[in-house]
Amino acid sequence: MARKSLVQRSEIDQALKSHNCQANANHRLKPGDFRLKVYVDRSHDHYCAECAIKIIEADIAKLHELARQLRDATSQ
Repeated sequence: MARKSLVQRSEIDQALKSHNCQANANHRLKPGDFRLKVYVDRSHDHYCAECAIKIIEADIAKLHELARQLRDATSQ
């Protein structure tokens, strides 16, 4: 049986042209910069490394908190 995931399809790639980060328009990606590519329906969003790391770390913290809550609820 396939394992389910709460994490949506994402990958690291390199920008082919200059564009703004979708989390912060002041962050400009240049060709060759590494970025986080997150698939949303049939499209995708791109985030600079700085914003991507913040997003990833915040989501990890949320997942740890969910796991803690579930552990606490089932151990009673």
